[in-house]
Amino acid sequence: MIRKRIPIPNSLRTLRIGWLFWLWAFLLVLVGLLLYVLLPVTESAFYWAEGMVVFSLLFLYYFYRKAVKPLQTIGNAMDLLNEQDFSSRLAPVGQREADRIVQLFNRLMDQLKNERLHVREQNHFLDLLISASPMGVILFDFNLRVTGLNAAALRFLGGLAEADVVGHTMAEVPSPLAAKLAQIPRGSIETVRLNDAMIYRCSSLSFIDRGLSHPFLLLESLTSEIVKAEKKTYEKVIRMIAHEVNNSVAGVTSTLDSLSDILEPYDEGGDLRAAMQVCSERCYGMNHFIARLAEVVKIPDPNLQTVSLNRQVEACRLLMEHVCRQHQICLSADLDAANPQVRLDTVLFEQVLVNIVKNAAESIGTEGEIRIRTTARPLQLEIADNGAGISPEDEDKLFTPFFSTKPTGQGIGLIFIREILTKHDCVFSLKTDSDGWTRFRICFPEPVVEK
Repeated sequence: MIRKRIPIPNSLRTLRIGWLFWLWAFLLVLVGLLLYVLLPVTESAFYWAEGMVVFSLLFLYYFYRKAVKPLQTIGNAMDLLNEQDFSSRLAPVGQREADRIVQLFNRLMDQLKNERLHVREQNHFLDLLISASPMGVILFDFNLRVTGLNAAALRFLGGLAEADVVGHTMAEVPSPLAAKLAQIPRGSIETVRLNDAMIYRCSSLSFIDRGLSHPFLLLESLTSEIVKAEKKTYEKVIRMIAHEVNNSVAGVTSTLDSLSDILEPYDEGGDLRAAMQVCSERCYGMNHFIARLAEVVKIPDPNLQTVSLNRQVEACRLLMEHVCRQHQICLSADLDAANPQVRLDTVLFEQVLVNIVKNAAESIGTEGEIRIRTTARPLQLEIADNGAGISPEDEDKLFTPFFSTKPTGQGIGLIFIREILTKHDCVFSLKTDSDGWTRFRICFPEPVVEK
């Protein structure tokens, strides 16, 4: 059996030496007194005993100053280091070698105090920097459970409370972004696009602390930059296409009309003119297509005014009810009795509602249901349908230019909706939930109450 030697604390060693010193001093004085009592009472014996006692006391005082007191000081120094008390200092003891140790110890304590203060100041600065950073920061333990995150990360995760995230893995956090983050390999950087048109650059990194690697995530919102770049690109493409197509179509339709008038006396059956009419209609259809593309480029800034959200929904329901009834689709509205008030452009927002309901009806085809619901807390509008739904592969591609899930879709409807909702500072998402219903949720900013 191997016995581990337990070291004696420095304070106990010093205490033991001190007791031995005082025991020795007591014995020397006792010996002097015994000699004084036991020896014959003569003048020489008296002086001899007195001299013995005085010499013993002087020797003990010298021994205390040169040996015991320095050892006690060193023991106190070890105790201060052990307790990490960097504010206390040792006083000189009057012994040159010991005072050199005291001076070195005090200088060491000053350096340790300054280093600790510097580290605390740096940590405080880093905490402030992380808290105020527009980038999201999520820290993990070795089991990949969240130990801390800043306000930006909470906002990116959908405005969750800190208690809903800390202590959980990313796969357990109820957020679409968290589900994507859980799939990012360690040490990689990926760009994530969600079904609410938000785009993030996610970096899975680590830092070394006390020799151990600690994982963390950096989240950077790229939505505004990418949307601006996309918008600049598709606006340029649309303008170029519109210019070329309009010029070509105008010449073709004008030529076809002239030829139709010239050939009228010679075309007895009218077959040739009918074919030319079909060509003209196709040209006009192309013009209509280009005009729809140009609408995305020419969206005006909204003229905001405070209106009833319920009234906007009811107007859209009356407008689209006939179309839905033709395809045996039930269009219903569940309106909040609190009659929520929102600030929006009624003309632009009406086009958003019509486009969303139209897409839902096309997804259903025939015999389905569309439900529109408004709530005051939170201030939200939801359009749900039980149509074909959106596959997980297509969710990440929603709200991208010229992408459509319909075979004949142009891929501009959702872009048009995104642009208008963004101009209204709305937060929105489009997703097929586990119950099979596809929901388009629009969250409005709370109206400012004028005092």
